[in-house]
Amino acid sequence: MGTPALKRIDCHVHLLGDGSSGSGCWLQMRTPLHQLMARFIVKSTGLPAGCLDTGLDEALLDRLVHLVRTSSLDSVVLLAQDLPYTDDGIAMPEKGAFYVPNEYLLKVCAEYPDLFIPAVSIHPSKPNAMEELDRCIAAGARVLKLLPNCLNVDYSNPKHQPFFKKMAAAGMILLSHTGGEISLPVIDPLLADPRLLEYPLACGVTVIAAHCAGRSGLWDADYTDDLIEMFEKWPRLYGDNSALCSPIRCQTLPKVLPENVRNRIIHGSDFPISVNGFGPWRMRLIDFKTWRAADRDPNVLERDVFLKTKVGFDDAQLTRMAEILESSKI
Repeated sequence: MGTPALKRIDCHVHLLGDGSSGSGCWLQMRTPLHQLMARFIVKSTGLPAGCLDTGLDEALLDRLVHLVRTSSLDSVVLLAQDLPYTDDGIAMPEKGAFYVPNEYLLKVCAEYPDLFIPAVSIHPSKPNAMEELDRCIAAGARVLKLLPNCLNVDYSNPKHQPFFKKMAAAGMILLSHTGGEISLPVIDPLLADPRLLEYPLACGVTVIAAHCAGRSGLWDADYTDDLIEMFEKWPRLYGDNSALCSPIRCQTLPKVLPENVRNRIIHGSDFPISVNGFGPWRMRLIDFKTWRAADRDPNVLERDVFLKTKVGFDDAQLTRMAEILESSKI
């Protein structure tokens, strides 16, 4: 009968909201820069102009459902976002940019099981982290997303070892931000170092280093070479190419396109971060005609698939997440 075709999956799609539907989500845009970026994102992803004032819950979900259904993707990994915490387990919502509770994420994914794969978010320092991890595992979550430099997660803290061992025992994948971050306020830039991922890897966790540890801002540290060196040591370590078509992160592309690195890269968009062909064109990975052709596609998820293919990623990047999900089953 043959082997069923692997699903084409975008491994990095953010769920956002303002709580207007009772979701429990919130979004804080404190600085003029972040306010400007949020309005640019709304426009570029085709969301209604007024949804940042109210109605973001429903507007973003409706738009995302439409984008996935009209793309060549089969599904996307949809991400929750926990609060920042101190090492002592005290919540710091005032330092967070947005919050998406696991309850809301799991509810949305249950409503659209063919489109969305849940990636819950649990800060390992929160007081009930182990109980929340048990609950999410029981609900079927296979991925956990953390943004360490913005949430204040130090993977090397020894007290997190039971948390990571429980993840490993359940076959749960860690999708972790690596490298700089300009879209959100950063608490500790040093926590963006991918070498800190050696601690969950040593506990047996399969890890995806989001953005392949490159720069987001002009003055960020670039850890991509460190990540590539880690690939040789850790067979359970991967990178995703989310947001690598953006104007600054595009500098990471030439480092991760060689075949020996490319076979560890997973497709991700970083929706709703804007996708544009300018970055790949600037790096001379596509020509002007291809850039303009990409930007004419109103489906930003499909635009990102198109650009990643044109810069040199093969189709395996699109099905690698499905392979990892299958191989990490317990």
